[in-house]
Amino acid sequence: MDPNANFPAPAAHLLDGIDGAARHTGRRFALHVVAKSPIARLAAWAHRRGWQYLSLLSTAGNNYDADYFGDTSKFSGEMRAQHKVPDGENWDETIFNVFAKKDGKIRHFWGSEMSFAPPAPNQHHRAGDQADPLWGLLDMTPEGRGDFFPEVNY
Repeated sequence: MDPNANFPAPAAHLLDGIDGAARHTGRRFALHVVAKSPIARLAAWAHRRGWQYLSLLSTAGNNYDADYFGDTSKFSGEMRAQHKVPDGENWDETIFNVFAKKDGKIRHFWGSEMSFAPPAPNQHHRAGDQADPLWGLLDMTPEGRGDFFPEVNY
C-alpha cells in the first residue's frame, strides 16, 4: 500500500492547523486523531506533513468510526444523498468526540454535529469549523470561502 495515496485534502489541512495547537493541549486534555487507515500510513503522512504534536491512532479492524459517526457507514439514505456518498462506498468523516472519565467510568460527553447539517448553498458541508483555522481566516476576508477547497499539494 502506498502510504501517500488518497489522503483526503480536507483532513490534511485540518490536521496541519491542529498540529500547532496540539503541543499545548496536554496540559488540559488528551487529544487523539483517529482514522481507519493502518498506523503505518498515518505515521508516513505525519512525517510527510511535518506533524510533530498529533497523537494518531488507527481504528483499522474495529467499529469505533462507525459507532461514533466518524465514517459514512451508518448514514441514513438522506445523509448519504446529502454528502454524495455512492451506494457501496464509505469514507471517513470529520467529527469530534469528547469523552470524560468520572467515577471510574468513561462516557461520551459531546460530539460535533456540523457534519450532519445540510450544507449552505454553494458551500461544502462544514465539519470541524470550530477547530479549523483555515476556514476562520477565509471567513474574515471580503471574498469569504467562495469556491475554495484545500488541496494536499499546491
